[in-house]
Amino acid sequence: MKTIKLGVIGLGGRGRSLLNTSISCDGVELIAVCDNYQDRIQMALDMVKEKQGQDIKVYKDYKKLLCDKNVEVVIIASSWDEHIRMAIESMKAGKITAMEVGGAYDIEECWELVRTYEETGTPIMMLENCCYNKFELLVTALHRANKLGEVVHCHGAYRHDLRKEVLGGKVNRHYRLDNYEKRCAENYPTHEIGPIAKLLDINRGNRMLTIASFASKAVGLETFAKSEGNPDKTLIGKKFKQADIVNTVITCANGETITLTLNTTLPTYYSREFEVHSTKGLCRQEENLIALEEDLNLEEFWDPEKFVLKHINNAENYIDYLPSYWQGITEEEKALGHGGMDYYMLKNFFSAIRNNEEMPIDVYDAAAWYSITALSEQSIASGGHVQAIPDFTRGKWIKRKRKDVIEFPNKF
Repeated sequence: MKTIKLGVIGLGGRGRSLLNTSISCDGVELIAVCDNYQDRIQMALDMVKEKQGQDIKVYKDYKKLLCDKNVEVVIIASSWDEHIRMAIESMKAGKITAMEVGGAYDIEECWELVRTYEETGTPIMMLENCCYNKFELLVTALHRANKLGEVVHCHGAYRHDLRKEVLGGKVNRHYRLDNYEKRCAENYPTHEIGPIAKLLDINRGNRMLTIASFASKAVGLETFAKSEGNPDKTLIGKKFKQADIVNTVITCANGETITLTLNTTLPTYYSREFEVHSTKGLCRQEENLIALEEDLNLEEFWDPEKFVLKHINNAENYIDYLPSYWQGITEEEKALGHGGMDYYMLKNFFSAIRNNEEMPIDVYDAAAWYSITALSEQSIASGGHVQAIPDFTRGKWIKRKRKDVIEFPNKF
């Protein structure tokens, strides 16, 4: 097996997690790391020393890491505003690149990302781990097996109480605070749109056409800043621009609609609210529900007296449709990030490198999914006016073949 020589840029919580998962994959050797803060560098060095038993190179200037001839592959886990710029420089340096999720600040940077890839031919993948989650993959597998019929509408969300994390930005050196102070957008769209886009073959026989976003008032952070839970008392009385709820509507070339909801500054539980509505049934992640018309009269799912669903948590009935790795996942693999999603995502990335295969989440996916943030910001600023979503493939979407992140069982 060819050893992949890796460099990691950005050693905050996410960067260290990706580093740990990467060096837990067979045939991956960490060569160098880069961060602005010495304590983060030291934590990474301690982790690597324990697992690899050797010292590695340390950089505080990411451009020097990109000039390191021993580094073949780069993972970028810096702050949101640096992802695309660093990815562009990494591709120009000839490094196979993996870029963490986020949202674009303007559309031109998405175009520059695409142009750089097309000019250099350097492979690049967006590290959207939710595309590898068990339920999203199961629903996609059912769709590929024609169990869902024709998909009409999909919904996704990023519902996550981040009040303490956002307000702790100065204390924890985290990038979200500046964004919440100065911007109002669907600022974290890829967990939501990624699995939906893959299911709907976006950029491969289908594409997103238009987007409109609508913002609520912004009072959640201001209220929380006055509470005991606020980690930074200097923010008491601070006004924030980021709305507490942002709702987004997207239309697609093949007629489907998509809705996204961002909810990160109010008391709530974590959910991505993944839903697929189709001519043969309904799939809802929150209830772990697969409601297929052919298996059961859908009216029987509802208890008219208690006003609740009777049949929930039944997705395990369809486990045979899952790729084999989710059927036999180990506790060690689950521990390598987000219940196994991170491990299989990075394993998939490294496998594509070794086999010289097309990246499962490519530059056109990255540009389209990232663009939602910039376009939603424009839509909100204009009072909800519809914005056109660029075709980053320049027409190639019409003939591009489907590319799922993994191969589904073909016995169905």
